[in-house]
Amino acid sequence: MTNAPAPVPAPESAPESATPPLPPVRLPSLTGLRFLAAFVVFGFHLHAGGLFTGTGAEGVLAAVFGQGATGVGFFFLLSGFVLTWSAREGVPTSVGLRRRAARVLPNHVVVWVVVFAGLAWTGGASPLAGVLGLVLLQAWIPVQEIYFGVNTPAWSLSCEAAFYTAFAWLLARVDRVPHRRLWALAVGLVAAVVAVPALALPLPDGLEYWFVYVFPVTRALEFALGMVLARIVRAGRWIRLSLWQAGALAVVGYVASGHLPGTFGYVAGTVVPLALLIPATAAADITGSRSPWRGRTAVFLGEVSFAFYLVHQVVMRAAEAFGPREVGLAGAIGISVALLGVSLALAWLLHRLVERPAQRRLLRPRAPA
Repeated sequence: MTNAPAPVPAPESAPESATPPLPPVRLPSLTGLRFLAAFVVFGFHLHAGGLFTGTGAEGVLAAVFGQGATGVGFFFLLSGFVLTWSAREGVPTSVGLRRRAARVLPNHVVVWVVVFAGLAWTGGASPLAGVLGLVLLQAWIPVQEIYFGVNTPAWSLSCEAAFYTAFAWLLARVDRVPHRRLWALAVGLVAAVVAVPALALPLPDGLEYWFVYVFPVTRALEFALGMVLARIVRAGRWIRLSLWQAGALAVVGYVASGHLPGTFGYVAGTVVPLALLIPATAAADITGSRSPWRGRTAVFLGEVSFAFYLVHQVVMRAAEAFGPREVGLAGAIGISVALLGVSLALAWLLHRLVERPAQRRLLRPRAPA
């Protein structure tokens, strides 16, 4: 017998197509789960960077983190889900977007300036990549030196900026969908995500990769899917799938996606399990079901996960420039743990000294004129 989350009831007076009002419900497990997604991205960059080539650690990293880049899809789905979940009738969507911007932009600007200054000092800075990246337009340019320029993980923030810009327009349309058609819309969006790599097959390799994995328009399908899933949960139409079942499916999808051909493993292979995991996690918090992601440590790591995501590759680049490579498997494990620790320490400092003070300042109620 499974632990089925109880549906969230919609008031009888609410129109069938409207987003039902809910009392404020915190979803701490989604915060905790964010760090797991950031961690697999960390592992993927550790694997892809080639820091431990020839040490015997390559096979382990490939087996565990070879599909770690799919963690970005989790963030895109989660953004759509959380923004829609927190949207309330009568409250301008700009309120929620302002909160997100206050959290994202200060961290991004600080890390970007530090990394660009370092690249300028070593002679490796591209002014065009610097400017486009700073204003979060780099993902629109199908040139790897630009969309992955300066601080590589920030390409996903370029996508997020596009999603946030379109959010009010998307929400108005998603909110008009009758409850009985929400699942059909979700299935349609999943089908569109799966179709993207098929549509990209005729493109040259570099352009195909950009179109499938980086292009904000194609990645917006996941953001929109997250929005629809939030509507499904709020409308009380979530299926009988527990957090544990969804987690098992996510692990299977993560492993299996590595065996898909071409670019099908980048996004399409994990979109279904991730799309099930996020609402199942939210439902566990709503109903009070057991969740390993609700504990104090998990939530703390989730809170610093964005800063961790931004700084971890900077730490790896420093290790690649100055660190030894031929260290053996045990040495590779030790260095990996050290890189994780340094990245977490820097993330905590960024969260404590930049992110939280900036949020307090930028979200402070304005005094009446």
